[in-house]
Amino acid sequence: MAEQNKVILHGMWASPFVKRVEMALKLKGISYEYVEEDLANKSDSLLKYNPVYKKVPVLVHNEKAIVESLVILEYIDETWKDGPKLMPNDPYKRAQARFWCKFIEEKVLENVLLVVKTDGEAQQKAISELYEKLSLLEDGMKNYFEGQNPSADKINSGVLDFVFISLFGTYKAQEEVVGVKFIEAEKFPMLFSWLMAVVEISVVKEASLPNDRTVGLLQFIRNKALTSTEV
Repeated sequence: MAEQNKVILHGMWASPFVKRVEMALKLKGISYEYVEEDLANKSDSLLKYNPVYKKVPVLVHNEKAIVESLVILEYIDETWKDGPKLMPNDPYKRAQARFWCKFIEEKVLENVLLVVKTDGEAQQKAISELYEKLSLLEDGMKNYFEGQNPSADKINSGVLDFVFISLFGTYKAQEEVVGVKFIEAEKFPMLFSWLMAVVEISVVKEASLPNDRTVGLLQFIRNKALTSTEV
């Protein structure tokens, strides 16, 4: 029986995609072994288990590899049925969750990275585009949460919460490095309430990144990007 429950997670400490998987495993109460990967010198195991994308996270369950964080999250939910559900039971709610997860991952993340990696006019353009996408997300979450601001004592944590917090859980470090407050209470009240609720979830706290290390990493990414664009 123990062998049937053998779970290994290959990750990298700062990856938001890995963090969301960690949160899901902890919420479900799944015991797992964690393997830290050096993405500059990828291990043979990582290349073996994810030969297509060669990146983290990779979840290995009984020697079977599952890759891509959103796929992994749904696999966890479907495989370990005990414990809290990661996806809504209602088909429409489930479809909404999938849609907004994809939106955050493909659209919002893109602009957050642009804000971090740019300066001057390019950064202002990226900030403007980010606010446009956050406005869409704000309206979407008003519908998803049925107009009720989420609170720490009422929220049912799941895939959508983990995708959202994996991007904005480091908001203090993001603000310190780029000097921009992405989710302001006045501008995005629903998103702000959601953010404040999710950061209080115990598994989110356990998986949170140290602020000083996050600041250092973001500064490195920003400086490298700005230096590479200099003539």
